Amino acid sequence: MSKRKLTRRQAWRIEKVQQEKTRRAENKSAQVDELFADDSLGVEQSGRVIAHYGTLVEIEAMDTASKELPLEPSTDQPPENPPTSRCHFRPNLGHIVVGDEVIWRPNNQNGGVIEAIKPRGTELSRPDSRGQLKAVAANIDRIFIVICSLPAPLEILIDRYLVEAERLELEPVLVLNKSDLIDDQNRKEMDDLLSIYSNIGYSVLEVSSYSEFGMDKLARALDKHTSIFVGQSGVGKSSLIQTLLPSEELKTAAVSSANLRGRHTTSTARLYHFSSGGSLIDSPGIREFGLTHLTRRQVTDGFCEFRPYVGLCHFRDCKHLKEPRCALLEAEEKGDLHPSRLHSYRRILHEIED
Repeated sequence: MSKRKLTRRQAWRIEKVQQEKTRRAENKSAQVDELFADDSLGVEQSGRVIAHYGTLVEIEAMDTASKELPLEPSTDQPPENPPTSRCHFRPNLGHIVVGDEVIWRPNNQNGGVIEAIKPRGTELSRPDSRGQLKAVAANIDRIFIVICSLPAPLEILIDRYLVEAERLELEPVLVLNKSDLIDDQNRKEMDDLLSIYSNIGYSVLEVSSYSEFGMDKLARALDKHTSIFVGQSGVGKSSLIQTLLPSEELKTAAVSSANLRGRHTTSTARLYHFSSGGSLIDSPGIREFGLTHLTRRQVTDGFCEFRPYVGLCHFRDCKHLKEPRCALLEAEEKGDLHPSRLHSYRRILHEIED
């Protein structure tokens, strides 16, 4: 089929659009060059990224953070937040995430420019929609996996987070929110789920942001750590932060009644401070957390209860499916390994090998 010939008017309109795009790009380039001009910026300073807004990031001065104040996380007295600035960043820095420690230079408009990113102690990442690995948060030491009875918990999602936590040597904590919604009909189901992880040795908390049940225990678990809340949309991560920090104004939303899935209310990650010294990153809710960037060995190591049996199978390349004298299968038959964890393990391996 031959190409349709453009009329003179159509060609003129296309040319005008291209000229306008070129003009805007040149103006933007000139603005960026002016913004990054060394003679218009102050001295270099250390800062921490607390929010990301596309082409801008919000940073706080590291030396004035509220971590040294002696108050408890649950106090009614709002913490004194350090001064913040909205900053641009040089295009060659790569992906900046909440929790990054940076070197920046202020300008005369309560903003500035990020010059460099300091090496990250830890980096929580996930593949994006195109399969490219993308960092989510940096410099955290605890990961709180928030679940609730509605939307129903996804064991495979919990297990993926645990594998990544083990790989990064982060301390994971499983948080059952909305415990006030647990009744005689779903109590056994939730108890059975939580027992899978408590029997392995993971910390499990039951809380309610509505009734404030267990919130004191959650506050103590967050104390003196840099943590991140992760989990499905609608599990109440933002509601938990609102209860822990009443002075913060966060958007919350109910679960969609159409599909019983959570609604996204947090559109960007943000870091909050507790006056006792802890910091918390609230991440946007997600329904998938892939591990396709990991190797088979990393996935195996991520199931901590498998470690006593790894290397004891009869076949060196055992896939732990139906092979004879498989150490993991024998442990499952004895009741030492939970079948759901083996199911998650095989599913994750299938995903990364596929």
